[in-house]
Amino acid sequence: MQMRPLGRTGLSVSILGFGCGAVGGLMVRGTAADRERAVAMALDAGVTYFDTAPQYGDGVSETHLGQVLATLKPDVRVGTKVRLADADRADIGAAVAASLEASLRRLGRDHVDLFQLHNPITEADAPGTLAAQRVLEEVVPAFERLVAAGKTRFFGITAIGETPAVLRVVESGRMFTGQVSYNLLNPSAGYRLPASYPAQDYDLLLARMAAAGMGAIGIRALAGGALSGEAERHAIASPPPAPIGSAQSYAADLARAGRLAPLVTEGYAASLVEAALRFVIAQPAISTALIGIATVEQFAAALAAVAKGPLPPAALDRAAALWAGFAGEAR
Repeated sequence: MQMRPLGRTGLSVSILGFGCGAVGGLMVRGTAADRERAVAMALDAGVTYFDTAPQYGDGVSETHLGQVLATLKPDVRVGTKVRLADADRADIGAAVAASLEASLRRLGRDHVDLFQLHNPITEADAPGTLAAQRVLEEVVPAFERLVAAGKTRFFGITAIGETPAVLRVVESGRMFTGQVSYNLLNPSAGYRLPASYPAQDYDLLLARMAAAGMGAIGIRALAGGALSGEAERHAIASPPPAPIGSAQSYAADLARAGRLAPLVTEGYAASLVEAALRFVIAQPAISTALIGIATVEQFAAALAAVAKGPLPPAALDRAAALWAGFAGEAR
């Protein structure tokens, strides 16, 4: 498994990370035996980064990950998150600290390697979001106190919300990492796209993060499952999730994903899932790409895809030609 630096943290992480979210569902609704099998497979393959959050199954993902890691006792990096409620704005420091303490209890750990803000970042506070100014003036100091207390080694953001606000936080130079929505449906964090492209413009976010010394954690590599090209979802997977930065609906993402089929039919990849994963790791600014799964077999397929390496330049050129066909369409 290829290792890449996680920004200026001094840590190295596997190019494929283990996502413990509720979309795939294994670490929330899967059996204990399957959870352990999947994590053991990941460890054998050299995966070193595991990502969870309190929102994944209302703490269940953290609890299950903690149980598996306690059994297998690997030397890995663990990241979790905090999503602040609107009422928490009255005392962000206390809310951030309480969230991490609860996460540590569920994980059975005395610290995590990475603690990240889960809220979207916006120009002004809105329901469920935090203004960039509040992130810099209140969230960052709260995170810094947790580092000083030995509760987390590093901290970061989920780099979603309003692009100018996200960029303001990134370019402050105060964050160590960012989770970036980057995939074949919306590659704007890494590519300058055609005018009127039907997705949020992340304005070359990855290059800006690299300039700030931030590690980039790729999320939504499969666009919540749309880039499987299949409408049917596994029994333990979540219902289709809301898109992040791409179309306005999952159905629209799924339809557009089907138009990327030439990447498979013309021989660039054996499946759309493989093409999607190899596309993400072709971006050198991505430190690790998270993959969420419903089954052990899905993780095995992800490992096999990543083992083939990044998509070659000809495949990336073909993808760019396909994106040009989306320009001007309704989002």
